[in-house]
Amino acid sequence: MALIQLSFKSRALMLQTSVNVLLPVGMNAVDFTPSDDFSYVTDPFPVLYLLHGATDDYSAWLRLSSIERYAEEKKLAVVMPNADMSAYTDMVHGHRYWTYISKELPEFMKATFPISQHREDTFAAGLSMGGYGAFKLALRQPERFAAAVSLSGAVDMREASQPDSLFVNAFGEGAKIAGTDLDLFHLIKKLAVYEGAKPALFQACGTEDFLYEDNVRFRDYARQVNANLTYEEGPGGHEWAYWDRMIARALDWLPLKTTN
Repeated sequence: MALIQLSFKSRALMLQTSVNVLLPVGMNAVDFTPSDDFSYVTDPFPVLYLLHGATDDYSAWLRLSSIERYAEEKKLAVVMPNADMSAYTDMVHGHRYWTYISKELPEFMKATFPISQHREDTFAAGLSMGGYGAFKLALRQPERFAAAVSLSGAVDMREASQPDSLFVNAFGEGAKIAGTDLDLFHLIKKLAVYEGAKPALFQACGTEDFLYEDNVRFRDYARQVNANLTYEEGPGGHEWAYWDRMIARALDWLPLKTTN
């Protein structure tokens, strides 16, 4: 895998921002000998937009999980952006992170790297706040995402505009979230009547996680509206040991095309 660490000035954010990109290469280092040709794969790679949680940043997945090793086995490009404490939302008090993540960043990545532009090759995943962001991407843009993964996701944001919420700056104090496109319950209900191809969803949460009850509530509602949801739970808290284990499981679940 190649690791590209880059910064660029985002027009949506109106500031410099950083993103880590893992990109497969076409040369097998294990089998390489000095007499071999130096040839690299140029076909576009499937891509996973991998989102960090609250209080973390774009470097967290690389530092605290084995995502590079897992993605290399799948020949999967991974894009890890920075989103601060935005809840992947155009913040009321802050920057336009929804516009950046959902529009500008994918266009920038596709223009810069050999990343597939096909829906069937495009996925989102994240943990905690990033799990909310990943599901929101897929549910609001089902025409672009084939699948999304939420690990210990902050899937119920309906009270996140309360003064004591971590995300009050994102949503605005007292703002209505329930029943809007900021509400995953509302979005998954809308998806039920969407006539196009619907993204597959993978949801996992540890049974000792403080977000476990929220995740069970979302799971039950998703089943009620007949969403294409795969749900897994098991021992684990809101911790990297659980997320590292489950991101490997989630990559096995993704509907990736067979690689050579």
